[in-house]
Amino acid sequence: MVGCVIVHNNKIIGEGYHEKYGHQHAEVNAINSVKNKNLLKESTLYVNLEPCAHHGKTPPCSDLIINNNIPKVIIGCKDSFIEVSGKGIEKMKRHNINVKVGVLEKECLDLNKRFFTFHDKRRPYIILKWAKSKDNLIAPINQKEKFWMTSNSSKKLVHKWRSYEDAILIGSRTAKVDNPHLTVREIQGENPIRIIINQNLNLPLDLNIYNNEAKTIIYNAIRNDQINLNKFIKIDFNNLIKSVLKSLYKQKIQSLIIEGGAHTINTFIQQGIWDEARVFTANKNLKSGLPTPVIKKKPFSIKKIEQDIIEIYRNV
Repeated sequence: MVGCVIVHNNKIIGEGYHEKYGHQHAEVNAINSVKNKNLLKESTLYVNLEPCAHHGKTPPCSDLIINNNIPKVIIGCKDSFIEVSGKGIEKMKRHNINVKVGVLEKECLDLNKRFFTFHDKRRPYIILKWAKSKDNLIAPINQKEKFWMTSNSSKKLVHKWRSYEDAILIGSRTAKVDNPHLTVREIQGENPIRIIINQNLNLPLDLNIYNNEAKTIIYNAIRNDQINLNKFIKIDFNNLIKSVLKSLYKQKIQSLIIEGGAHTINTFIQQGIWDEARVFTANKNLKSGLPTPVIKKKPFSIKKIEQDIIEIYRNV
């Protein structure tokens, strides 16, 4: 997510943003929006991410800035993508452009945390999500059918969150007991890719996860196959989490929301492989059940939606 503004004598004369993958970058749209191009040689360009220096889906933005004789460029943060990673900055400096880097850097890094995590850690940005009762239980003991903990407003919010991420993951027990759709049917948005961990491929084929409403990847220890929108991928279960994340990285999946049960969530927590956790506390007590996963950090954000309280944690 990149935005750009061009300023001349303290007045914005151009602005643009990267509207869609493969389309023109923010700098291109901003420069194209300037009516009087002669003003560019006296202007300052502000952009939250380092202008690219390579030929990808579009030509290098650093070249466009140089060719338009823009004398000063203010950059929020450096691009860690190996094809850029300081090359755009150095190219502009070689052409005597006054380049300043690191303005509102923390905010700029946070804006594209999925992108940076993907390139820096070579895995998707991982969001853990679960709901618990007031007495800190995640589900009834020996749960045999779907159990809903939170309110309808929280459900719609979760579907909105799903629409922001590339993929959503659950384990085989959650798939069997809850029989979830893992879609965004409560809102208008794009369904994430559904990720199911099912080692022995013993889940019933009439479950909602196989319904072709969204692309689905089933990680297993038996076979590689493709049936309609369902893709079966064989992986090494001796190092399950790393095997899954390595596969998702190869498929360029930049973000993953995990809505599995306590076992799946605790596995990620115990290995320290997560970036954000969103925990709902419902206004009800279960009295007996499975204990909730525990994050040993203070939440950086707390808000209330209907009767539910949401705590958000960051793994930093």
